[in-house]
Amino acid sequence: MVPPHGGVQYEMVSVLKDGSPILRDMAFSVDQRYLYIMSERQITRVPVESCEQYTTCGECLSSGDPHCGWCALHNMCSRRDKCQRAWEPNRFAASISQCMSLEVHPSSISVSEHSRLLSLVVSDAPDLSAGISCAFGNLTEVDGQVSGSQVICISPGPKDVPVIPLDQDWFGLELQLRSKETGKMFVSTEFKFYNCSAHQLCLSCVNSAFRCHWCKYRNLCTHDPTTCSFQEGRINISEDCPQLVPTEEILIPVGEVKPITLKARNLPQPQSGQRGYECVLNIQGAVHRVPALRFNSSSVQCQNSSYQYDGMDISNLAVDFAVVWNGNFIIDNPQDLKVHLYKCAAQRESCGLCLKADRKFECGWCSGERRCTLQPHCASLSSPWLDWSSHNVKCSNPQITEILTVSGPPEGGTRVTIHGVNLGLDFSEIAHHVQVAGVPCTPLPGDYIIAEQIVCEMGHALVGTTSGPVRLCIGECKPEFMTKSHQQYTFVNPSVLSLNPIRGPESGGTMVTITGHYLGAGSSVAVYLGNQTCEFYGRSMNEIVCVSPPSSNGLGPVPVSVSVDRARVDNNLQFEYIDDPRVQRIEPEWSIASGHTPLTITGFNLDVIQEPRVRVKFNGKESVNVCKVVNTTTLTCLAPSLTTDYRPGLDTVERPDEFGFVFNNVQSLLIYNDTKFIYYPNPTFELLSPTGVLDQKPGSPIILKGKNLCPPASGGAKLNYTVLIGETPCAVTVSETQLLCEPPNLTGQHKVMPLSASRRAAASCSSSSSSSSLPTSGSLEKMTSLSRGSRCRWTTWSPAWPWSVRKPLLSSRQTSMS
Repeated sequence: MVPPHGGVQYEMVSVLKDGSPILRDMAFSVDQRYLYIMSERQITRVPVESCEQYTTCGECLSSGDPHCGWCALHNMCSRRDKCQRAWEPNRFAASISQCMSLEVHPSSISVSEHSRLLSLVVSDAPDLSAGISCAFGNLTEVDGQVSGSQVICISPGPKDVPVIPLDQDWFGLELQLRSKETGKMFVSTEFKFYNCSAHQLCLSCVNSAFRCHWCKYRNLCTHDPTTCSFQEGRINISEDCPQLVPTEEILIPVGEVKPITLKARNLPQPQSGQRGYECVLNIQGAVHRVPALRFNSSSVQCQNSSYQYDGMDISNLAVDFAVVWNGNFIIDNPQDLKVHLYKCAAQRESCGLCLKADRKFECGWCSGERRCTLQPHCASLSSPWLDWSSHNVKCSNPQITEILTVSGPPEGGTRVTIHGVNLGLDFSEIAHHVQVAGVPCTPLPGDYIIAEQIVCEMGHALVGTTSGPVRLCIGECKPEFMTKSHQQYTFVNPSVLSLNPIRGPESGGTMVTITGHYLGAGSSVAVYLGNQTCEFYGRSMNEIVCVSPPSSNGLGPVPVSVSVDRARVDNNLQFEYIDDPRVQRIEPEWSIASGHTPLTITGFNLDVIQEPRVRVKFNGKESVNVCKVVNTTTLTCLAPSLTTDYRPGLDTVERPDEFGFVFNNVQSLLIYNDTKFIYYPNPTFELLSPTGVLDQKPGSPIILKGKNLCPPASGGAKLNYTVLIGETPCAVTVSETQLLCEPPNLTGQHKVMPLSASRRAAASCSSSSSSSSLPTSGSLEKMTSLSRGSRCRWTTWSPAWPWSVRKPLLSSRQTSMS
């Protein structure tokens, strides 16, 4: 940005860890290389530049720091006066356009090419006459021949060529130039080694990013086309590759003997001594090889064969297959053509499911044998074989297996879902033939599933109608086309009795529970607060739960009404919209990085929030924590953690990017601007000894050393520490850098567990805190030592410190802490 005085800001530097404001009085050092910065309690010397933090020419010269430039052959960002011979051409770059770049020709070679001459051109190069060497990653480094800005290098020999992983066709490494004058690598580029033989098929070979060729009669990919046996077999464009081309879907019924005819392109004629063609099918893991006949370069046929697969739970199995010749020379299949094996009877146990099958399978229902099959396999002469070509085809013996929504209001509008067997082959067959409990039910075409499902909408029931089964006919109401359900549908009268809560904030978001009778009946329910819909959340027979919308008419009561399908249910219930909650004060206005210190929130209408939470956002990540309603003006909350992951390096005072509250749907408090809430670093502790074991004399205090134990917060709020030896608290004295614990008179081995919560206190941080005043479990923080480290870290609800006090029952009365 460009301030009004014309300066340019190019870097932000953090200098004062306590977050105190910087005074306007600043001064340069005598040599002008440092700036002295002051606060009320601290003075700090800051270097005018820190060029060394930038590791590339681009980073250095795009930083905008006017003191920095790129010292080319020393490969470093520095001041001009720190770069040797900076006055010579291209030795010191002051603009990003002067950064060197490296091009190599060719930019890639085959792994089978060894000791090849490479031409490297360095743009914006300084004088390179002192000598250059070329380093190929960490494989080898060779001397280069310099001619102006051009360098000739030799690629690695056979012993130094990299090994390319089996699943890749190339390997890249960094080709760097080293200056013999400075001994520094100063410019680099990527150099690739490729392996054409990694490609097993023609199309992948010729379409690779490298110079690869396909030898058709040798079935191999190579970088050197002269190695192909026949010149006419050399292929370097995809159009010339042998390949299968799209054809009609290949459908083969299981058990049927059939050939498979395929279209192709450029099929090679096997040469003398080479074997012919085969089709290879992989069916459920088993490989089937079938002889094939090449008609010409564009057609091949898998000879007559039958195929099987296991299981009746799969009606159509897509099978991978390949056309090969000379044993294992694979013809490309770029469209991934598959053979589809199918069984008419699989998953088609009824007439309706059989005739519902795609007509391409040519399946039909063998009525006499009651099975789905191909027509040649239906041996019954007395009963017909039904398929879509049959005149006025209909499936008899419909059955209802289940009805969903088994109760509803007599006013109608309830949608009833009917599952079953042979429920028609066309919607017209059931459109006017469904009754539920004697009441007409109108089928809905959009929800009809051929043969399996009918969804209908209930009409108005006559007075006195109570319950009954579902009855339906398929096409015509003859006995063989009629059925009824075993389940009964019942008419009920929903009613409402009460709601809770009876009020909520104007912005909405209140979870409202309405109680009553038969509220789970019917297929749909709607709740209205005034003329607005209360968003449906869930329901049972005795209650409905919904979320209140923002008020459209301001404050005050609104009538509550409920609709179950076409029935309107009212009981003069009212819901009152009141002012959104307001926050006036937060105490204290600080926490530690891991959070979970108690906060007291005061304001108005805070008791209408059902699940209040406090939130912060820092570096793009949000953290929330819980609150508890005390009364209409008070909440108690646990401060959110500043970061979700603990970072030992978080040793500075931080201000969150956002601080606010999640109060139902109250958007105005998501970001609360009337606070200066800050986070102090977590308290940290050192190990008791380098070995983790401390010999302790009886009666001697246990000293836990650390830092950040007393955040320098204003207002008298402090961290209240308790140290437990086993389950027994000890008297604690706190100072800036240590906790002093007067241990109880214990014997044996006991864990040591420091606990903390923030508190309001007028005492200074060096005062003693009572061992009998323990924080509640909801506000405790546990600090645990870092594993095998010399420090411990502060974490939330973590296991106890792996330190313990051992006091053996010996006359020596020696104690130890581990």
